[in-house]
Amino acid sequence: MKNIYLLKDLARISGLSTHTVKFYLRIGVLKEFARSPETNFRYFDDGSLKTIQKIKTLQGKDKSLKEIKSLFGKK
Repeated sequence: MKNIYLLKDLARISGLSTHTVKFYLRIGVLKEFARSPETNFRYFDDGSLKTIQKIKTLQGKDKSLKEIKSLFGKK
């Protein structure tokens, strides 16, 4: 069974701010798993957490977000 997170929970678990998670969404390096039609809340899964961990690892190797985005194959 996979875990489902709200944005604030994903931020807390990953050690990022909610602002940074929203920025990653805006530039397209992170995608939400689903969105609630009633509340418009974004939902994330364990794959989202793994993506953030990969981003942090690549940034630690001096990769820019533009380079990371291209590595993920996202335009």
